[in-house]
Amino acid sequence: MSRIGVQPIKIKEGANVDIDGRNITVEGSQGKLNIKLPHKLSAAIEDDALILTRADDEKPTKSLHGTYRMIISNAVHGVSKMYEKNLELVGVGYRARLEGKTLVMTLGWNHPVRIEPYEGIEIEVPDETKITVKGIDKQKVGEFAAKVRNVRKPEPYKGKGIRYADEQVRRKSVKTSLVAE
Repeated sequence: MSRIGVQPIKIKEGANVDIDGRNITVEGSQGKLNIKLPHKLSAAIEDDALILTRADDEKPTKSLHGTYRMIISNAVHGVSKMYEKNLELVGVGYRARLEGKTLVMTLGWNHPVRIEPYEGIEIEVPDETKITVKGIDKQKVGEFAAKVRNVRKPEPYKGKGIRYADEQVRRKSVKTSLVAE
């Protein structure tokens, strides 16, 4: 039995969940998300909680049971309170700014890097070395933050690059040469 899949999803204040066959619509103050269930899963609302059930106990169905339970749970959380990822730019001359909705970063190359946000993603630049990615879809927020980070990953010798705000970069010692006498 899936330990995650059998847990009920508590519907928070300000979130509205509608079930239409295999389609689940989650709507809240921040936006609206649609989720389509696979054919072996079904959903029902009981006592301000959404219960997800599966048709059989085959391994692929069990895997989908827990996965879709968390996808729906993340959607309920996201439409009431947005997800947020914070990034930091570390390095001399590394800066970020917004031009309209486009994120423009100067990262030590001879050209600025421009990144267009995905649909439903908001970008804020509170400081020229800090970037905040916000949205109601947890997967899109994480994917876009990873895309920005991959432009210039933190390197292990000086620690320069784009990193998550809570990320610890393991530093390597500088390579030393042997002096032969």
